Amino acid sequence: MNWLTAAKRKKIITGVILAVLIGGGLYWYTGAAGAPKRDVLVPITVTRGTVEALVTAQGKLEAKQYVDVGTQVSGQLKAIHVDIGDTVTKGQLLAEIDPRVYQAQVEAGEAHLNSLRAQLNQQKAAAVLAEQNLKRNQNLITANAVSQQALQETESQASVARSQVESIAAQIQETESNLKASRTNLSYTKIYAPMAGTVTTLPTKEGQTLNANQTAPIVLQVANLDVMTVRAQVAEADVSSLKENMPAYFTTLGNSDHRWTGKVRQVLPTPQIVNDVVLYDVLIDAKNEGRQLMTGMTTQVFFILGKADNALVIPAELLTRRVAKEDTDKGKAYRVAVVTEAGREQRVIHVGLQTRTQAEVVDGLQEGERVAATRPAPSTTQANNQQRGGNNAPRLNRGPQL
Repeated sequence: MNWLTAAKRKKIITGVILAVLIGGGLYWYTGAAGAPKRDVLVPITVTRGTVEALVTAQGKLEAKQYVDVGTQVSGQLKAIHVDIGDTVTKGQLLAEIDPRVYQAQVEAGEAHLNSLRAQLNQQKAAAVLAEQNLKRNQNLITANAVSQQALQETESQASVARSQVESIAAQIQETESNLKASRTNLSYTKIYAPMAGTVTTLPTKEGQTLNANQTAPIVLQVANLDVMTVRAQVAEADVSSLKENMPAYFTTLGNSDHRWTGKVRQVLPTPQIVNDVVLYDVLIDAKNEGRQLMTGMTTQVFFILGKADNALVIPAELLTRRVAKEDTDKGKAYRVAVVTEAGREQRVIHVGLQTRTQAEVVDGLQEGERVAATRPAPSTTQANNQQRGGNNAPRLNRGPQL
């Protein structure tokens, strides 16, 4: 009985201790959670750096100058003399179409032309004879040696002979024109490079039949890869800020550390609607040094709206109090708290270029001065981490007030 009483007593003591611990924990937790959080002032030093105002977009690379080489005649592709990646010169033979049909048309036209020329010579001789008979009868009619009817018949024969000569001459002219077209079609069976460059695409194969009756089939593409064009798609909210000859740079997915520089060549006025988003194509030209850029590469494009080198820079989060009435030609006015030896000093500064994270100070601050930034007080855990050497205080980036 005494043993059972001791066991019960132990359980009761244990329960009381647990209740006290739980109650104390809840009291501490509710007290800490309900305690008001106070912001702290953190001094930020004014430094020098580079500020860039940018518009970003994605784009694709393509050759600035390229030609889709097609065929103007139909037939079987007899031979292709180049391959993808080959460098070609202007006028170089690229491919051939079976010329037999067009060669036969040329030979038939030449034969018909020779026949018409022979007929023309024959008809000219007949016309000369008709003219001679006409002159003879004209002389005989004065002596009443021939009848008037005979004279009229010779006049008609001479006129018909002259007309037949003119008709055959016109047929010869028509045949020569048709023969010229046939020879041109025959020349089209040999496809030459219209420009110097590199073969970038080759969608056809030897032995393939090409039909040029409706559209010109593309045999291959020749491109000049010395200068590339980025076709960037810019949102409608940003496109109004872009102008021709504006500097820009871009990176590729395969080499994000290398910046390729160029200038805006053209802002195309026709929009592209992708998933209900209105985008405008902007073309940027860049030299392809080392031929590292290839067609179809994805790029990240940065259009430079403005740039300030070696400028006084402060975080954009400090620009929370706008003073629009004190704006000048130097820039927009903001009021900041400057930390001095005497305490905090309220001062109006003027800001030039602004980004989401940085701002260029053009007036009101000097390098090395400190500006007070309001930050939330660190929690107990963060304070303990700071005491152990950690710096996990949260940074509030409130951004500039417009």
